[in-house]
Amino acid sequence: MDNADRPLFRRLLPGAGTDVDLAAAYAYPPSRDRPFVRANMVAAVDGGAWGPSGRTRELSSAPDRAVMGVLRALCDVVLAGAATARIEGYRPVREREVWRELREGRPATPPVAVVTRTLDVHPDLLAGAPPHARTIVLTTESAPADRRKAAAEHADVVVAGEDSVRPEAIVHALGERGLGRVLTEGGPHLLAELASADLLDELCLTLSPHLSGPGASRIVAGDSPAHARDLRLDQLLESSGALFLRYTRG
Repeated sequence: MDNADRPLFRRLLPGAGTDVDLAAAYAYPPSRDRPFVRANMVAAVDGGAWGPSGRTRELSSAPDRAVMGVLRALCDVVLAGAATARIEGYRPVREREVWRELREGRPATPPVAVVTRTLDVHPDLLAGAPPHARTIVLTTESAPADRRKAAAEHADVVVAGEDSVRPEAIVHALGERGLGRVLTEGGPHLLAELASADLLDELCLTLSPHLSGPGASRIVAGDSPAHARDLRLDQLLESSGALFLRYTRG
């Protein structure tokens, strides 16, 4: 995408302006003693987390994809639940020339870390990853042994719980690998688990100018314990009718 084709963003908060540098707008804070967990989610104006197809593509747009690309370029690892990886068709992150400066001193692409109890992961997400960004599979002790063995041939398999993957174990395992800037793209159940464990540091939310109807879940869903949190709106951008909100811990 050349400069003429790039979406234009308006900054509404803090201050106002039109010359928005997305890399600067979404820069991570200084490193600290545990990984920084950022979520990137999209929702319709009525709160739905996906469109009629059951995927997020109807809610996305060129500006949303531009923000997603920058967030992936800035992070050390892309974290997703297995259901989201299957539904959205996740594959290893592709290298992009425009990321070269943002990833200076780091591998050309971040690895994908997928959370799965059953190890039902698309083979391309495992075998198709480059050596510098091997897929990380976060699973359980109760996962089928044959699938764990098969996944370990191509990916880094981490046991992060007995019958369920514990969010604390996820963050610890990624931190041990030097992956301090974590970008989770959901889905709603994984986001709920991270929030319930008080591990969510930032939420980047695209508010899409669409109505999804009553069938779609919210961006946080599932049976995790209560996790009500106060968030602070640090940034608000607009492009093509979509709003891009950046919330941090209150």
